[in-house]
Amino acid sequence: MLGGISIWQLLIILAIVIMIFGTKKLRNLGGDLGGAIKNFKKAVNEDGKPAADDEPAQKLEHQQDGQKDAEFSAEKKDQDKA
Repeated sequence: MLGGISIWQLLIILAIVIMIFGTKKLRNLGGDLGGAIKNFKKAVNEDGKPAADDEPAQKLEHQQDGQKDAEFSAEKKDQDKA
């Protein structure tokens, strides 16, 4: 077992925590913690190569940046013609 703590003791502790904080606060806390971990991993991987999870997101960001550059270039050409 986990240091002499049984599964029943863990369930009782979980029930008490849920009664004190409520499920909504715990869900928000979990989401905030997940976001913090994701940002931490992103910051750690900035210096080196990107993590495997982040590659599709980064490709999408680069595609969107390219589209924005193309739109800016088209707008600039239209302004130059006028």
